[in-house]
Amino acid sequence: MFEYFPGNYVWNLSVVATLNSGGQIDEVDRACRPLRDVATTNEDVGTEDFLKAWTGLVDQLVTQAEEQETAGRTTSADRTYFRALDYLIHAERMQSNSSTERLATYRRCLELAENSFRLAHPNVSRVEVPFRDTTLPAYFSKAPATAEGPAPVMIMFNGLDSTKEHMFVSGHPAELAERGISTLMVDTPGTGEALRLQGLTSQIDSEEWAAACVDYLLTRDDVRADRIGLVGWSLGGYYAPRAAAFEKRLALVVAWGANHNWGAVQRRRKEREGERPVPHYWEHVQWVWGYEGEILEDFLDFADGVHLDGVVEKISVPFLIAHGENDRQIPVEYAHRSFDQAVNSPKRELRIFTREEGGAEHIGLDHFPYVSTFIADWVADTFGELDGKG
Repeated sequence: MFEYFPGNYVWNLSVVATLNSGGQIDEVDRACRPLRDVATTNEDVGTEDFLKAWTGLVDQLVTQAEEQETAGRTTSADRTYFRALDYLIHAERMQSNSSTERLATYRRCLELAENSFRLAHPNVSRVEVPFRDTTLPAYFSKAPATAEGPAPVMIMFNGLDSTKEHMFVSGHPAELAERGISTLMVDTPGTGEALRLQGLTSQIDSEEWAAACVDYLLTRDDVRADRIGLVGWSLGGYYAPRAAAFEKRLALVVAWGANHNWGAVQRRRKEREGERPVPHYWEHVQWVWGYEGEILEDFLDFADGVHLDGVVEKISVPFLIAHGENDRQIPVEYAHRSFDQAVNSPKRELRIFTREEGGAEHIGLDHFPYVSTFIADWVADTFGELDGKG
């Protein structure tokens, strides 16, 4: 993995994810160069400096985008707004949830996303998925194929610290759209807008979210009711298989990172075994799961229940597990465990990405487009097989 800040895995994740989502290396370097000294201190130290530096870059880009839009150069304006969103959402994820700047920064990310949709992505729109007595905020990417009739759709679930804006800038929904597949990018409880603005925290039984998403999709006349799939990356590699085990209206499922036993991983992280995805780690995970201010051991006891043993056996649809050989967060052994236990899937596939080919780090962030296109191809091929076209 490209490591701009030697020895600081957590900060490097943001840099690599930004570059693999369309960031330009000269802009990233301009923002990061003043941070090199503070980055050697500690992953938790200097995250406010990180946000300040990247916000300065975003301010420049927004000014440029506004000038481009005023001049009628909407294509250029969209590309500039898009990169501004890419940089800012990856800087936001580095902040402590107690940061005084975090909420305003996230609201700005929502505005930047809407600017990009308005200028050049009319196929992407904000939607609300009815859930309990509220909604789950989401973006819907409508595939061009819907011009000819209802199309297959993939629901996307976040991980521990990502948002629907990360999904949008990742390019994965665009990959699916090119293959005739729409995408519902969802901020589930514990992530993105659902957590930050609505206070919805995560839960073990992710099938409730999946059911809400399927219910919503069935109200749309541009969706094939029998071709709704689900993909989850990082912690979504737990949420998605768990959901597919119990929500039987799903046609296929993908674990983009095999998070088979998240609770066990927390025990390892407490002992500083393996890497962490975000700064201010324990503060963040307890916020996500609704354990803010609680004793850590009480949270760890709860987290022991976040696993897929006895669950993946209930998956009865095609199941892809994509995992990196050198994933420093989630041991590769968990990918094999999910595969070995998914005995009732009619098409189970385990794809381990190696160091030699790239995609070997967590969710393939070291070669993200390569992993993204593999998953998109698998989804398209599998939908085709279900239609008897394979």
